[in-house]
Amino acid sequence: MIEATNQQVTLDIFRGDDDGGEMTEYTVEVQEGMVVLDAVHAVQAQHAPEMACRWNCKAGKCGSCSAEVNGHPKLMCMDRLDNYEAGETISVRPLKTFPVIKDLVCDVSWNFEQNSRIGQLQPRQGTDWLFTQREADRVQEFRKCIECFLCQNVCHVLRDHDRKDDFVGPRFLVRLASLEMHPLDDGDRLDEIKDEYGIGYCNITKCCTEVCPESITIPDNAIIPLKERIVDRHYDPVAWIWRKLTGGQK
Repeated sequence: MIEATNQQVTLDIFRGDDDGGEMTEYTVEVQEGMVVLDAVHAVQAQHAPEMACRWNCKAGKCGSCSAEVNGHPKLMCMDRLDNYEAGETISVRPLKTFPVIKDLVCDVSWNFEQNSRIGQLQPRQGTDWLFTQREADRVQEFRKCIECFLCQNVCHVLRDHDRKDDFVGPRFLVRLASLEMHPLDDGDRLDEIKDEYGIGYCNITKCCTEVCPESITIPDNAIIPLKERIVDRHYDPVAWIWRKLTGGQK
């Protein structure tokens, strides 16, 4: 492993934009406790002050420094250099799924556009705003999301098939689940989730959970329950007959 004993580390960093670029090697000295983001900052300070890199908190809570390190989507601020072998060259690339503005900085505005499509909590009329701890725990996990968009980056529907026109991606299915499963919400979004947000494109590969820095179990706790509700409404023959007999929607 790389240790802070007058050793150096070599970073192979993408330099360019969405029209093209190249990988460029830089070597910096290793200091104790350094993470990949520290090494990138050292490159900026010593070799390439014009290199673009987005970051903010350096504590794994803002989601700004997402990148692909040795091919693995990670937060650079949480990836310690001592995770790597001495002499190993560490490659750092921008997220593949989104357009590159410059170097390691991507244009992730598409994600915020999807977020703006989703409505707010719709509390029941006359609600007393009381609910149990168990009900709170059911949706609390979804609120851990820091919007690093690593799950969006690895989703093959967005990454490999570029279906951004039909599919909002795992991050926003999590947000939809947080609303649908909220104990006080009275909204009905199932038809939109099925037709407008494209949940049917997700085939539960679980790669989104594998890269989530907050360990949110996205498919099991958010996407699959939403799929089950849609199946109950649209494809369960018993439920269909019941709705016909009662005149109800659910």
